[in-house]
Amino acid sequence: MAATLNLDHLNTASRADFTRLLDGIYEHSPWIAERAWDARPFATLEALKQALVAALRASTREEQLGLIRAHPELAGKAMVARTLTAESTNEQGKAGLTHCTPEEFARIQQLNAGYNEKFGFPFILAVRGPRGVGLDKRQIIAAFERRLQHHPDFEFAEALRNIHRIAEIRLADKFGVEPVLGHQVWDWAEQLAAHSDPGYAERGELTVTYLTDAHRAVAQQLVHWMREDCGFDEVHIDAVGNVVGVYHGQSPDAPRLMTGSHYDTVRNAGKYDGRLGILVPMACVRELSSAGRRLPFGLEVVGFSEEEGQRYKAVFLGSGALTGDFDPAWLEQRDAAGITMREAMAHAGLDAAGIAQLERDPSHYLGFVEVHIEQGPVLNAMDLPLGVVTSINGSARFLGEITGMASHAGTTPMGSRRDAAAAVAELVLCMERRGSTEPDLVATVGMLEVPSGSINVVPGRARFSLDIRATTDPVRDACIADVLAELDAICKRRGVAYRVEETVRVSASPSHPAWQARWEQAVHALGLPAHRMPSGAGHDAMKLHAILPQAMLFTRGENAGISHNPLESSTSHDIDLTVRAFQHLLEQLSQDPA
Repeated sequence: MAATLNLDHLNTASRADFTRLLDGIYEHSPWIAERAWDARPFATLEALKQALVAALRASTREEQLGLIRAHPELAGKAMVARTLTAESTNEQGKAGLTHCTPEEFARIQQLNAGYNEKFGFPFILAVRGPRGVGLDKRQIIAAFERRLQHHPDFEFAEALRNIHRIAEIRLADKFGVEPVLGHQVWDWAEQLAAHSDPGYAERGELTVTYLTDAHRAVAQQLVHWMREDCGFDEVHIDAVGNVVGVYHGQSPDAPRLMTGSHYDTVRNAGKYDGRLGILVPMACVRELSSAGRRLPFGLEVVGFSEEEGQRYKAVFLGSGALTGDFDPAWLEQRDAAGITMREAMAHAGLDAAGIAQLERDPSHYLGFVEVHIEQGPVLNAMDLPLGVVTSINGSARFLGEITGMASHAGTTPMGSRRDAAAAVAELVLCMERRGSTEPDLVATVGMLEVPSGSINVVPGRARFSLDIRATTDPVRDACIADVLAELDAICKRRGVAYRVEETVRVSASPSHPAWQARWEQAVHALGLPAHRMPSGAGHDAMKLHAILPQAMLFTRGENAGISHNPLESSTSHDIDLTVRAFQHLLEQLSQDPA
């Protein structure tokens, strides 16, 4: 695309010229550019974007509301009357809104009316979407319907976030820049999402659990891309199902930087959790290979086969095998269909006897880094595309069951009941209270089930899970002790029995200071502030932490950063920044590997 703007011109422009040159970036709101002028000079386009974001964030709510109301309705009166700005006409046209069927047009008008009635401002959506090519009308209507359910304050913030995304795309058009590397990773993620387990694929849901046919198809696709598209020197699937690609340094014997993440998913998942951390370094290797360039060190990119614990109770099977933390007893665990892990491996053509040989020698590696979608709302709320992780929270998981007495719901007096579900309900509230007592402590009951429950039966059994996480192990462990003590007290008071089994306990993993600093320098080099933040989610990096210095970089997620959900998303612009940050880290390491 032809560029009509450049930073040199903007950096030397008067306030009036600067404002004029950025006209149309924010709909009918030149005051945003006028206020951002004070932040000149801008070293990068990202720095300009952040100045515009900062100007809007510093404005009053009335000014922000005026900006939102300056936007036209989607497929609304202004479109029909052809009075949209050129930018809005282009965007709504790319989304097909200028060619709605009568039924689609009627539905959108109905949604516009309902939205305005509830919120008092028009529905704002970056209709060119996360890749910039345009959402389809089905996606637009689905977003409309979903966001109508939001709280007004949340939706106000979501409207502003979409306005920033619209501005980002418009700036890219004016500067004639395309996030080529981000597009590549985004496209790869879309192609991987074509593989899903039976029962989910038919519903259009993404689910890839350990060693299913879909899981193996994803592995083979990664192998193909690494070999044929990216130029890795060595690619193989190891004994635990990890996809391992090696791009040699200037010497095949040079030490390596290890990176990667997992390619399995939770049930009904998003497309970026884990996979982003495989695809981003793959794009970096592709660029190095295309340029015929070798670094002083090698790159080992690992697509870890399992991290989510969805098919078997054991987790971190892929990364745990590399750290010598794979327990052979796990091989006898059975999935819901009664298939042991050993049997699943044999069916996939893997030799479980080879897992013990996968343990890595730390002396051959410089460290481990991982990029990951944030899986939370922090970066999204701060309008920041990248965040530097300071520590991965320590976590523990439990599976439990309470056994009371099933009895008739009509004839059993309230004081005579031994209600297992009511006991678990008390425990849920205990977890909520205790998890709210300290910063960066969270406590969750994510699974709650009454087996063979009936509407007219007092529950005799209830199954549940516990998930407790904190930035430090002592805070986590104190919460665990309090929750288990309360569980015991609840059950004694109610006359029910319980059993609880700890399935996972992983220590907190603070980032290595030198590697965290490298990520911070990479983010600064892009013209962005380096926001430091802990990770509340577990990652493969916390396993590698046991043998190697590690540090992580987060990429902003859309839709308030939701993850483990089909709404999980990221833009190709943010992904492009992630690839470029990784490239900066590699350059730093090339200059100073110490």
